[in-house]
Amino acid sequence: MGQHFAELAFTPLVKRQQEIHGSRRQYQRIEEFGESSNRFGDNERQFISARDGFYMASVSETGWPYIQYRGGPKGFLRVLDDRTLGFVDLRGNKQYISVGNLQHDNRVSLFLMDYVAQQRLKILGRAELFEGDATAANWIAKLKTSERNEVRERAFVIHVEAFDWNCPQHITRRFTMEEMAELHLRNEP
Repeated sequence: MGQHFAELAFTPLVKRQQEIHGSRRQYQRIEEFGESSNRFGDNERQFISARDGFYMASVSETGWPYIQYRGGPKGFLRVLDDRTLGFVDLRGNKQYISVGNLQHDNRVSLFLMDYVAQQRLKILGRAELFEGDATAANWIAKLKTSERNEVRERAFVIHVEAFDWNCPQHITRRFTMEEMAELHLRNEP
């Protein structure tokens, strides 16, 4: 866990709960001596580029949290540099809850899962939306993937503030059809 992630996530009430439940000393050491870099390394880059989906949380004007799944081909969530991510937002159910929420508060939390390897990466950042102008067209062209017949509405650029790898405990292994086929081929005589 990085120091900055701990600074953002461990509010006074969280720290109080850590004290009550006996984990405060461990996390205090992380705050004091943990990794100080908030930059993606090779491990994070490879993990992110292999994902075909992630969960993104935002907060509404009324304070309600909202989480939405974003999916696409592997690598649709792009690492633009060691502190920036981007993806093209395709037209979906036309509710625009995340888009509306981000007009109020640009903070997002991303939750990336690898169910097979039982790994998860949590990312805190600030989202910037590009839609309806030449700048948006440039971002969409830069970030587009191979989806055909999809309406590309906007580009998201996420400026990463902190990230944390989470323990694998309680992650149920799940496999996509593609992963099952790969396992089957490996196990054939």
